[in-house]
Amino acid sequence: MFDRKLESWEAGGLKATLDLPGDLLKEMKLRAVHEGRKFKDVAAEVFRLGLNRQEDRTIRHRVKLPIIKCRHPAARDLTADDVAGVLLKQEVDWSHEASRRKGLKILVLKSKVP
Repeated sequence: MFDRKLESWEAGGLKATLDLPGDLLKEMKLRAVHEGRKFKDVAAEVFRLGLNRQEDRTIRHRVKLPIIKCRHPAARDLTADDVAGVLLKQEVDWSHEASRRKGLKILVLKSKVP
């Protein structure tokens, strides 16, 4: 039976059995040896640091993006590569337009992009 009274916990350490990943256990044991400390002290420090991390306490809010409804369905589904190609072409077009305004000549190299 588990004693739920807090005062019995405060008197001393509470023993527990944990199933930890081997690499984590090994790293904690090595740290204890290198620092000349007891394993239980290193483990307690790791747990305290993890519990006190400010990032873990912050409440993360989901960003809600707008849903845009179009009059007509898309002609086809776009892949990530399709979108990247459209964005690249748009950037090149903008660059050419800016150069034309400044009176610069641009050498265009064409290559096949899969």
